Amino acid sequence: MSALDQERDYVETCRAGLRRMLAGARENVIIGESVAGDRYSAERLGRYLKSLAKELSEEPDGPPFFGRLAFGRGEHRDRSYYIGRRHIPGEHGGVPLVIDWRAPVSRAFYRAGARDPQGVATRRRYGWSGPRLTGFEDEDLERGEQGGSAILTAEIERPRVGPMRDIVATIQPEQDDLVRVEVGESVCVQGAPGTGKTAVGLHRAAYLLYAHRARLERSGVLVLGPNRAFIGYISAVLPALGEVEVEQTTLEELLGGAEVRAADPAPAAAVKHDARMAEVLRRALYGRIARPVEPVVVSDGAARWRVYEDELRRIVDDTRRESLPYLTGRERVRSRILQRVIRQAELRGHLINTAWTKRMGRQVTPFLDAVWPAPKPEQVLADLLTDPARAAGGVLEEHEIEAITWARPPRSYKSARWSAADAVLLDELAGLLERPAGFGHVIVDEAQDLSPMQCRAIARRSEHGSLTVLGDLAQATTPWAARAWAAQLAALGKPDARTVELTTGFRVPAAVVELANRLLAALEADVPATRSFRRDGALSVREAADLPGAVVAAVRRALELEGSIGVIAADPAVDGLRAALWDAGLDATLVEPGSGGDPACRVSLVPASAAKGLEYDHVIVAEPAEIAEAEARGLNRLYVALTRAVSRLDVLHARPLPGPLITADSTGRARSV
Repeated sequence: MSALDQERDYVETCRAGLRRMLAGARENVIIGESVAGDRYSAERLGRYLKSLAKELSEEPDGPPFFGRLAFGRGEHRDRSYYIGRRHIPGEHGGVPLVIDWRAPVSRAFYRAGARDPQGVATRRRYGWSGPRLTGFEDEDLERGEQGGSAILTAEIERPRVGPMRDIVATIQPEQDDLVRVEVGESVCVQGAPGTGKTAVGLHRAAYLLYAHRARLERSGVLVLGPNRAFIGYISAVLPALGEVEVEQTTLEELLGGAEVRAADPAPAAAVKHDARMAEVLRRALYGRIARPVEPVVVSDGAARWRVYEDELRRIVDDTRRESLPYLTGRERVRSRILQRVIRQAELRGHLINTAWTKRMGRQVTPFLDAVWPAPKPEQVLADLLTDPARAAGGVLEEHEIEAITWARPPRSYKSARWSAADAVLLDELAGLLERPAGFGHVIVDEAQDLSPMQCRAIARRSEHGSLTVLGDLAQATTPWAARAWAAQLAALGKPDARTVELTTGFRVPAAVVELANRLLAALEADVPATRSFRRDGALSVREAADLPGAVVAAVRRALELEGSIGVIAADPAVDGLRAALWDAGLDATLVEPGSGGDPACRVSLVPASAAKGLEYDHVIVAEPAEIAEAEARGLNRLYVALTRAVSRLDVLHARPLPGPLITADSTGRARSV
């Protein structure tokens, strides 16, 4: 029997092991619902077992492993381990058939090399075509053999169709270092396009849940993406790695609360996202606290007890100085007033119990409503935006106060139409009222685009946890986007987080990277140029008098090849291109920030504003000059558009290319790589 046939037999052994796991998980669902000690535990156990059964049932034919380590020295001498996406136990508690990629011994698969074998004699990589094992490659590390892997290269260059995939079979040493950073450490990954920063963040979440499951299951893991289309694109990665108890959402959805039904003018939005608004909001909220002018009188039948104004003022002033959440401070005032009442009652021989204390406490409520009221965030913000001068004076400039003042205030806060920036301010107010629940670990993607106020919203939810901050300063496109990571990390509440740069791209071919790198000098972003691992791919830059016709022709050519197709254009040009494709009989799904389009359709029409975070095998960028001129950071947006291509990039233009794209030896005409 050949070595390949032996490996195929082992594949069937592993699949039998997975079937045993599935049968056991299904049986445990039934048993677990009856053995849990209480209702909460039963629900939690049942949910876990059902999710495990669902995961296992969905992947019976997937590759059970992607690598094997044969050790010749050290702790694992003369042992071999298969490495896969999940642990597969041996029969009757025997030696595991497959070791989870996150296990300590698996690290050598990613870290071992000819210079440092780490005890590994042979590393084997496996090639798959769907569920079928097609071959393998060996590296004899003891003999110093470590060359280019055709299987590794083929996996990296495999066409992208559908959602984002995991990268467990292709993790590079510098990526593995970041994946396995300790749970208490926050880290910022500055990653050029295609360097795998998003995948690193998701795999770090999976690793931390493996290594610190008890801790993180209590506090939770949160993944924040820039829009719903992006979340849809990455949503399959963690379940494929066996992790389903991770919340994946956008910042807007996390904030929740107010429905966004209005849009701010650019000057108003800029002010509302400014960090100074935190002080304005604090003033607006705490400015509602009044000075006590009357005593509090509490009665119990014929008995009455008084707390006089001077003592009430001391209680209110002392509580304000303690910097508690606003509503906690309100209850602290109630408690301190009650303490005075209780002392008086005890001196008169009254029996004090819980029911009596609650009854007396209710009598303090009218005083609290007058002196330390409990407003809703919407009330405070509506009052502020109606007349911001009182709270914003000395903090904002006059023209900034004017920018955020409502031209037509609503009749009440209940009828107010809130903007996206208002939703961030409402969250700040909610955080001042009472602290939100936090997460043990938060992964923030596209973090360079967050405003200071958005950063504060995330910082409140990770105050006692850690962060993985992912982004690229060169892809900063919002008016308030970061220009340096130090200030952004401070705003996120993690000023001591270290920043690591990933500069080797595995997604974008070298020809595309070299074109996009021409823009870096004009972007005011201190980031290194990207180097590409890939030498494949194609680039074409063509001038076309009939741009819609050229786009239609390019889409037809792309459809003859394998993979997904993305047509990216300036937002105002999208409708015209959509009509041209429709008239030519070509079906294209429109991608919007709130959705990822139709995954069943090969051709996606992408407004430039919605392209960030997405990728396609073949990208057609229409009229780069129009994308560059559409907004203040248009060149950054163009940089994003150019780097969405995984295999091939067509750049079509009727107007001259933006200056940074034209080099001394370039005519801007057809160029293939």
